[in-house]
Order: sequence, then structure tokens, then C-alpha cells
Amino acid sequence: TLSQDEFYQWLKSDASISTSQPSPGETMGLWDNLLKEYDEIVQIPMSSGLSATCATAMGLAQEYEGRVHVVDNQRISVTQRQSVEDAIALRDAGKSGAEIKKILEEEKFNSSIYITLETLKYLKKGGRITPAAAAIGTVLNLKPVLQLQGEKLDAFAKVRGKKQARRTMLKAMKADFEGRFAPFVQNGEMCLQAAYTGNPEEAEEWKQEMQETFPGMEIHMDPLSLSVACHIGYGSLAIACSKKVTA
Repeated sequence: TLSQDEFYQWLKSDASISTSQPSPGETMGLWDNLLKEYDEIVQIPMSSGLSATCATAMGLAQEYEGRVHVVDNQRISVTQRQSVEDAIALRDAGKSGAEIKKILEEEKFNSSIYITLETLKYLKKGGRITPAAAAIGTVLNLKPVLQLQGEKLDAFAKVRGKKQARRTMLKAMKADFEGRFAPFVQNGEMCLQAAYTGNPEEAEEWKQEMQETFPGMEIHMDPLSLSVACHIGYGSLAIACSKKVTA
């Protein structure tokens, strides 16, 4: 029920804010209603390494005799959004729910996220980063750059200042594009994305900086959802990419 602005006002005042996965009753109620109209459901929750929602949904789906397909493809935020776009394209191409789940999970490592935070306070509090990443928080005057290449956020670099952090993220993504994702880039299959928490003006500057590094590429940008922002705080910037899945 909170707007983005209201949420960050509460967060800055050190209010006690936490997240909770949907209850089994809410989840199954939603599915039951959808299955009155649709044959199958494909659900794409955030990475199983960052939330128990995925494991819970997978357990509940066993009660639906193959009509509910929960995808565990280690995505979150803007890369998760692209997975939804991919699932729609696969559905329109005639793929079944089981086939969509299989294809998306086979492609799960064809994405990359780099993010810099103002503080590691919230991630440490929620236990959503590895010990290596948490250790960066003890070093004064350094900005952390984290990466998400699998289940959990992990340390990538520690640099002095936000400007250097932005340069580090652009360099890392450029290396991904010229290295492990090069064949997909050549085929026009890579999607580039940006995300932020509560700092739209800085985010627009960041998007422009990304555009200069990757000329001609379309960049989709969104604010991170409040359920994610709760764990990383205000002032984050992220660059992400994912391979567009085709039927």
C-alpha cells in the first residue's frame, strides 16, 4: 500500500521494514481462480537463492497435477521481467507450460547483473549476500560492486566512490558482451537493462552513461520493486543483461 516515495521516507527514518513471501493460501487461491479460465500457469518467482517463495511455490505446484509450472531460473527484477516476455513469446509460439519451464531453466545462466549500493546494511541484515560480500561492508570509504551470476549476490569489486563504481560496472558488462555473451550479441539476442532504488535523476544519468558505452542498444530501465529495495536500501544503481529466448 506504500508508494515509492513513502517507502523511502520510512526507510530513511530507520523504520523496521521486512518482507514476507505470500502465504500458501493466497498463492493457491490465485492459482485456483486462474485455472478456472486457463489450462496452465507458468509462474516465474525471483531467484530461489534470494527468496523462499520459489521453493514454496514448487511444493504447492505438486498438488496441481502438472497444471502449474514454477520456473527456477535465478532471475530478479529487470532480468525477471525479460523472462516473462520470453515466456509470453514461447506461449504464442505454441509451447506448453512444461516446455516453457524447461527452456527458461536451460537459459538461466545467460544473464548478468552488476549493482552498486550506498550501504550493505540492509543486505547484511537480511542474510541475502555471501560472507565475502558482507566483508566489504567493514572497509571504510569504499563502494561495493556486487554481481549476480547465479543464486546469490556476491562480491565483485570494491572501489572508491560512486563514479568509479559506475565505471567498474560498465567495464564488467562490456567484458561479458565481448566474452561469454559474444555469440548472442552478434545474433542480436542480448537485452540490456538498468535499475535503481529511489534515485530517478541519478538513474537517468546512469542510463545515458550506459547508452554511450553500448551505442544503438535499447535499454529498458525500471525502479526496483519495494520488496527488493527493502533489502538493499536507497541509492542503488544496477546494469543487467539477459539473452532473449526464442522458440
